[in-house]
Amino acid sequence: MEKENLLFSQKNRRVIKLLKMIDAHIHLDHYNDQEIKDIIERDSSLEALISVSFDLDSSKKNKDLAKVYSKVKPAFGYHPEQTPPTEKQVDELFSWIKSNQNDMVAVGEVGLPYYLRKEQKLTTFQRSQYIELLEAFIKLSKELEKPIVLHAVYEDAPIVCDLLERYSVPKAHFHWFKGDSKTILRMAVNGYYISVTPDVLYEEEIQQLVQSYPLQQIMVETDGPWPFEGPFTEKMTHPSMIKESIKTISEIKKLSIDEVYYHVFYNTKSFFSI
Repeated sequence: MEKENLLFSQKNRRVIKLLKMIDAHIHLDHYNDQEIKDIIERDSSLEALISVSFDLDSSKKNKDLAKVYSKVKPAFGYHPEQTPPTEKQVDELFSWIKSNQNDMVAVGEVGLPYYLRKEQKLTTFQRSQYIELLEAFIKLSKELEKPIVLHAVYEDAPIVCDLLERYSVPKAHFHWFKGDSKTILRMAVNGYYISVTPDVLYEEEIQQLVQSYPLQQIMVETDGPWPFEGPFTEKMTHPSMIKESIKTISEIKKLSIDEVYYHVFYNTKSFFSI
């Protein structure tokens, strides 16, 4: 009840009218310098970007970008769709993250390598390595009291939910999530957040996810520079695409665009404490 009162207070109605937005998941360090400048400066309605990291070098670059651009809010981690790191690399990354924890808003991007496994580019041993690494990241998230940003789709998601529940992690964000209805319900009940990419405009699977998931636990993202299809074919992925995602979410949820803008904006600010 208290949250609902907050949502519709006079003060927050004024916030809605600003129609501000936050890209909840982007690989900003994968763009070139001119593209980054354009992304940051082109759209005044963009308040912030959660720039997730691929590895230690990526984490360092995102930290540097945050020093240059106040809108950049970095997350530090190791993307799972690549060869597992060596023990030395893990030690260096975790040590660096702990030393720079005040400069990040979350641990991420971390998770399990679903697509590598499907393409049979990962051994059974390497998969077990990733489960161990993810567990270490989850424990780190808990230790540092930071949200965790997850790459965990389809049958990998229940494994991740098991680990999150084991360590009672309160803030988990499943970016660009795809999975079965049982797992979706489990995630929603646990209070986990999801984020929706521009493919919500043309992918029925994502539209159904938006229909079933609580709006109070939905954010929007681009996962840029990952390219999209439909109306975005051959266009550079830019946070301005989020506007079309929000419009589609409002149509699916049968709510005003203003309300959806406010909810996803508030959800993201609250989740990442920005």
